[in-house]
Amino acid sequence: MYHARVIVANNPEEAGKFAADVFEAEIAKKPACVIGLATGSTPLPLYRELIAREKAGKIDFTRVRSANLDEYKGLAPNHEQSYRKFMQDNLFDHISIRPENTIVPLGLAEDVDAMCDAYERMIEAWGGVDLQLLGIGHDGHIGFNEPDDHFPAKTHEVKLTEMTINANKRFFNSADEVPRAAITMGIGTIMAAKKIVMMVTGADKKEILKKTFWGKVDPQVPASILQFHPDVTLVCDKDAYPF
Repeated sequence: MYHARVIVANNPEEAGKFAADVFEAEIAKKPACVIGLATGSTPLPLYRELIAREKAGKIDFTRVRSANLDEYKGLAPNHEQSYRKFMQDNLFDHISIRPENTIVPLGLAEDVDAMCDAYERMIEAWGGVDLQLLGIGHDGHIGFNEPDDHFPAKTHEVKLTEMTINANKRFFNSADEVPRAAITMGIGTIMAAKKIVMMVTGADKKEILKKTFWGKVDPQVPASILQFHPDVTLVCDKDAYPF
């Protein structure tokens, strides 16, 4: 393991509070910072904590900008399972962040390549991501960067693996309804963030977490590239911690 700072929490709620400490400190230091955000069940305790802290006057999101990691291809922003809707329901609608300061890849883009290029340019225009939040998939994917023979650099379209489709089918009526493709920030985009916080909770993530930070760097475990990032904080609960 290279540079990561490891915080082991007793449970997911406590993990959310530890992760919120990092976000609170970053926003206090740079009120117009750019935060990279993730979806899924793991960051929900963090989002609840951030909402509570702004209500308590500890955080001010009015100047913060946010860029989301990914979005399903083919889903409208208001689709019940789109990641844009997830972010609105679980964070954006409850804090003072301005709508124009939140970007999520557009699942309905007609020209996906052009949209991906524009997404990269917007992040660059903002000065890059100051603090990137990540979760991890059971196969080591970050964003929707699946196991591969290389680390994709930029925001791009990706075909989803059966493992990812099966992992996400619980959010849909059936696996058949899960989109087969997504748009995701590339590994290069993620690695360009100045700071990274990875949240991992649950015993089912223990094995992949060990491979990610204590195994070899391998594009078959996309998250393992984080061993080369100079400022990573790993926040996991004791169920996920591999030691």
